[in-house]
Amino acid sequence: MAQYRIFVDGAVGTTGLRIHERLSNQADIRLLTLAENERKCLTARLAKIREADLTFLCLPDEAAREIIALAPDTARICDTSTAHRTHADWVYGLAELSGQREKIASAKRVAVPGCHATGFISLIRPLIERQALAADYPLGCQSLTGYSGGGKPMIADYQATDRPAAFNAPRLYELGLQHKHLPEMQRFTGSEATPIFTPVVADYHSGMLVSVPLPLAAINAPFRSGEAVQQLLADYYRHAKLIRVQPHAQMDTDGMLAANALAGKDHLEINVFSNEHQLLLTARFDNLGKGASGAAIQCMNLMLGRNETAGLEWH
Repeated sequence: MAQYRIFVDGAVGTTGLRIHERLSNQADIRLLTLAENERKCLTARLAKIREADLTFLCLPDEAAREIIALAPDTARICDTSTAHRTHADWVYGLAELSGQREKIASAKRVAVPGCHATGFISLIRPLIERQALAADYPLGCQSLTGYSGGGKPMIADYQATDRPAAFNAPRLYELGLQHKHLPEMQRFTGSEATPIFTPVVADYHSGMLVSVPLPLAAINAPFRSGEAVQQLLADYYRHAKLIRVQPHAQMDTDGMLAANALAGKDHLEINVFSNEHQLLLTARFDNLGKGASGAAIQCMNLMLGRNETAGLEWH
């Protein structure tokens, strides 16, 4: 069995740790590591990138840009930061979009999508691409996430015994309407306008529920019904193992959708709800799975020619 040498640069952060843990039990993966005193040494890190068959960057944006400026052009790299998601020389790592799987498989540089963006793009890109929704339609989106989406600092804040009472309730954030995922949300849906995006963090560890409401009047014929939109999405993702489109108006047994229902899984679930005037699209997944480390490993698998779902939890 061939072995792939994988280096995780930034293996102590939330995403890096999960990638490292997931790959540690894969028989065809050999993880390259650094001694503790070399973890921030640029020379040592670059040596590992040159040695590796593929490197994950799990770094802040500026640190990711710094290492990429010095890395060899031949190195295969997956960047989990925001730094290169809309960069012209990088391939966007949402494999389920039309033609994207093939681009990822042949790429040297792949930018792993943001968690909120993954849900929004999965819902809207097929509608615009298949001309069910006009590209200039003004979109709104709400995304509910567990606190692990904020990384180690937010996890520590939420798990502290003396935390503020405000942490007991859901909290809106990025109130300046400049969330870092917005550029990719616009670009990879094909939308001509930046969506109005309201992210919410709540007191649970992991899981996301991204929602997009639409008037049915915004949907072009012949797709102007909830059932037709559900069928469009089901057809678009018919070959996708990690995106599942549920039957129209399917919900949990209590008549609700719980944002943490897919925690620990690496697939994404789409639901479509409607009445005679309105449409609600939802994407439910784990912000640490399909929204982060799971998506990164999916990209790695495609880039190395492994089974696309190897090492992932999706059944």
